[in-house]
Amino acid sequence: MQRTAGDFSRVLNAGLRTAVVSGKSLDSVMKSMVLSLSSRTLSSALAPLTNLAGSAVSSLLGSAASSVASGVSGLFSSGVSLFADGGVVSSPTFFGHGSGLGLMGEAGAEAILPLQRGVDGRLGVAGPGGNGGGTVVVNVTTPDAPSFRRSEAQVSAMVARAVGRGRRGL
Repeated sequence: MQRTAGDFSRVLNAGLRTAVVSGKSLDSVMKSMVLSLSSRTLSSALAPLTNLAGSAVSSLLGSAASSVASGVSGLFSSGVSLFADGGVVSSPTFFGHGSGLGLMGEAGAEAILPLQRGVDGRLGVAGPGGNGGGTVVVNVTTPDAPSFRRSEAQVSAMVARAVGRGRRGL
């Protein structure tokens, strides 16, 4: 923890010095500082995995495979958050975005939703129940046309309610 605080202090000092001496914008200096700190933090987090890989090479193949598997699972359980299935970010969090940085959660909780491509080719968030359930057939039997006209509104309302329940996954 002291090493991380020392790294933060050195990066902050160097960044502010760069802003004053070279006249760079504070925005670009802050981005550079955050990227530098992120890189150092990632390097620290990956150090156990690197050490594990080195010892795995010198071990027997069977025990090495077991060690690497536990090391990789340990890496993802300590500090790396996976959001392939979605998630919620409830505090300010920096993330890589294009060639710069993004910030999410700065104004409260934000959701991460996985996207899926629909049958029409459009990309979007899929709700429960997937992309539809197939064909629906509604048979209406009436003795004559006038009785159908009398029940048409009732049949339409029933179909609309059934479609609504289907969209909600009920």
